[in-house]
Amino acid sequence: MLDTAPLQDAYRALLDAAATVADAGDPGPAPPDGEWDADRILAHVSLVGAATIAAVAGITAGANTTYDNRIALDAWTIEQAVAHAGGNAGLRDRISSQAAALCALVRGAALSDPELGTLVPTRLLSHATLLVDQPMPLRDIVTGLAQAELPGHTRQLLALLPDRAPARAAR
Repeated sequence: MLDTAPLQDAYRALLDAAATVADAGDPGPAPPDGEWDADRILAHVSLVGAATIAAVAGITAGANTTYDNRIALDAWTIEQAVAHAGGNAGLRDRISSQAAALCALVRGAALSDPELGTLVPTRLLSHATLLVDQPMPLRDIVTGLAQAELPGHTRQLLALLPDRAPARAAR
């Protein structure tokens, strides 16, 4: 059994940050070269979420599965995800639904401890750097989403907000 509270919290923080950025009106400076704007960050997260759900579903179906985030880094695929979701609000809705689905799949009796321990061939890249290229327990893939992937993109979203230095200095 997997405690989904950290995953739910990480998704909630990401979605709160995304809403804050969307509501800011002025997203602040453009992201640095090679970095994504809010829509592309959310599209990437939705693609990672879909891949995670697919891996979990594959394990529960008794199928051989892999976990590879390269498609979630592909510029064309990211643009298609933005377009198909209808932009920022649609992406946030999609991610919210994926969070609910993933949490439902991994908690309680939906996924057993042996299934969570299943080794899944995994390839993870970040900025063209290979981070993981080895089998990982499904449990580690899901907890990695909660501990690293979602918090990292939450920080990335919040960095898009206009500079709030004067407000901080006044405190």
